[in-house]
Amino acid sequence: MKTIAMLIVLAASLAPAQETRREAVHASANPADDKRPNSAGVPDVSVIESHIDRILILRFRFGTDLLAGLKSTVAKQGIRNAVILSGFGSVRNYQVHQVGNRDLPSKDVYVKDPSAPADIVSMSGMVMNGRVHAHMTLANADKAFGGHLEPDTNVFTFAVIALGVLDDKLDLTRIDDSNNR
Repeated sequence: MKTIAMLIVLAASLAPAQETRREAVHASANPADDKRPNSAGVPDVSVIESHIDRILILRFRFGTDLLAGLKSTVAKQGIRNAVILSGFGSVRNYQVHQVGNRDLPSKDVYVKDPSAPADIVSMSGMVMNGRVHAHMTLANADKAFGGHLEPDTNVFTFAVIALGVLDDKLDLTRIDDSNNR
């Protein structure tokens, strides 16, 4: 009996890791905000004008956590505001999240696979007041998928991200605030 139990434990430990999913609801600090209608004072489209001050090309090596490396570089370079112009490469594993519902409060679905490689087909997003908000599209032999870049997405062959650095004076505080409606 002990031998069978040990074989089961051994087999489970050798089984490849697989994709997992979890959900998280992001209610506003004031739940009434999630129920209120749009404000007439917030236009359908807001426009913030800027110029690209410089372009930085970031190359990430094998094994680097993509989000941690991006955040660290933004901090070291003193970048307050930037637009992610492009990204490509490959990852050894990934974790992303996507929106999982249609009504406020928003619900995110986190998808993680610690053993699935994928190509980075594209990246987009922004750095807003020093905070990184990155999205990526990944692809493998079966599908293309993506979402918000999360920790535990590690570079395989390499990854390259181009950042267009914007004016530090821009106030991008509310640009991705779902209550700014």
